[in-house]
Amino acid sequence: MTRKQWLLSSVVAFTTLLPTAVFAGPIDNYSPVTSARLEHPEPENWLMTRGSYKGWSYSPLDQINTGNVKSLVPVWAFSTGVDSGHEAPPIVNNGVMFISTPYSQVVALDAATGNLLWRYKPKLPEGFSALHNTNRGVALYGDKVYVAGLDAVLVALDAKTGKVVWTTKVEDWKNGYYMTMAPLVVKGKILVGVAGGEFGVRGFVEAFDAESGKSAWKTYSVPAPGEPGSDTWQKPDTWKTGGGSTWMTGNYDPDTNTVYWGTGNGSPWFGDQRPGDNLYTSSTLALDGDTGKMKGYFQYHQNESWDWDEMNAPMLVDFQKDGTTTSGLLKPARNGYLYWLKRTPEGQISFIKAEAYVPQNVFKSIDPKTGRPDVDPAHKPATGKSAQFCPGLWGGKDWPYEAYNPKTGMVYIPSNENHCNTLEGKVEERIPGQWWTGVGIPDLHFSVDTKASFYGELQAYDVNTGKRAWRNLYSGSMMWGSVLTTAGGLLFTGGTNDREFRAYDANTGEQLWHFKTNSGVIAPPSTFEVNGVQYVAVESGYGVDAAFQEGLMSELVGWQKDVPQGGVVWVFAVSK
Repeated sequence: MTRKQWLLSSVVAFTTLLPTAVFAGPIDNYSPVTSARLEHPEPENWLMTRGSYKGWSYSPLDQINTGNVKSLVPVWAFSTGVDSGHEAPPIVNNGVMFISTPYSQVVALDAATGNLLWRYKPKLPEGFSALHNTNRGVALYGDKVYVAGLDAVLVALDAKTGKVVWTTKVEDWKNGYYMTMAPLVVKGKILVGVAGGEFGVRGFVEAFDAESGKSAWKTYSVPAPGEPGSDTWQKPDTWKTGGGSTWMTGNYDPDTNTVYWGTGNGSPWFGDQRPGDNLYTSSTLALDGDTGKMKGYFQYHQNESWDWDEMNAPMLVDFQKDGTTTSGLLKPARNGYLYWLKRTPEGQISFIKAEAYVPQNVFKSIDPKTGRPDVDPAHKPATGKSAQFCPGLWGGKDWPYEAYNPKTGMVYIPSNENHCNTLEGKVEERIPGQWWTGVGIPDLHFSVDTKASFYGELQAYDVNTGKRAWRNLYSGSMMWGSVLTTAGGLLFTGGTNDREFRAYDANTGEQLWHFKTNSGVIAPPSTFEVNGVQYVAVESGYGVDAAFQEGLMSELVGWQKDVPQGGVVWVFAVSK
């Protein structure tokens, strides 16, 4: 199978899934999820994708800790019956677990036993296709479960039965829009973003009323003529297909009612075809939670030309600067730099500093006042101009979540280095719904330093000093695992091609425990407590970009070509 055939195997029609909700019986005594609970989630629950609105991927539970984690054993497992990349965290609300799978299926399970409660299988339109078939999680609010459908619809399910309450069309999939992200709940509204930057879409964030499914507001990430930032699109009409997709879930500051949302690459990939800075691609947006009005923004790199999406919203982390506490935002960017930003009560974002966490050859420097990079033109590809850039298009890190532990004061970054891409652009006619980047998939020219001693790594940085505290290196694998950290002094993550799920000491990086799963773990772990017992849960299921990159590494350095696929939810507890 060629590289193109492998990647496009995800771009297929899905017509076999039935629009059904299968359940053993309605869930009794379901606990409705309120705005107050989301703002102050109980330690025993995992109510949203990253645990809290701050995006820390941190749990205050400490029953499982550095002293007993070696006794962690699987207590139940559940096969999803689905292949491809599983990238959703188990969401837990008072003993009920909700998981999502590729193809936008949702499953409700008893969190203590793994017993199936109900299952939702959507029907996708005839002829539908998408670049990725994954789903990154559900959102809970009231007595409903919300899932973003691949075919750019938002679906509300009854949390007790899995039956569809309402479905709302977000965009037309025939124009290249699709959705893979987990919705974000903000004050009774369900917020979603869209994927499709490789198809020439115009990104946006949209909010829908949680009860009715009606649109409350919609904010585009690429401004129309006359709107603020439109002058950064200097060639007429390029804004209409400018990219800036919004394919990952945002974070939220309830104190200022500010939503922070990341945006993706410009479209097509080569900036000379759309001259100007191209706001608000590769940026963090600060949006008013009630109206969607843009309060502020920060753009990580202008005239984006490397497929470096900055789709992950920064974590809300306060840190020390010049002896005082700064209300901050912390983001390890895909471009290979770790950014310290300041957030204000009004929603403005300002630059403080940035440090490279992996080697990078594109930025000659970063302006210490504005954060604007000085780009080396020799490493900026363009139409008819070939250029190599490192890290490659998957970046210093891709979508997998970093984590912050307030007890250690460290941020933990799953990252990759010693890899590059060489691209040369061409002008292509845009056909709605088809690949439109300015370069064909066989011409991505991925390369690595074949003499390097490692490629994947897990790094820890002190957020106050900016100094790296420790790192673990993976000589035979890239790192595609999101990180969970806990008050028990632990990190949990997978991400490697050996199918291992691991626990590390959060202070030292020492590996304390590992378990070989059925497949590779690229999903975010979560932790919860039922009847006084703490559990750790994760979906194992390799696929999509991690598997595509693995195939390339097989050709370049001889790694195994195939990592077993197939989704399984694994749940662990300490053996008594």
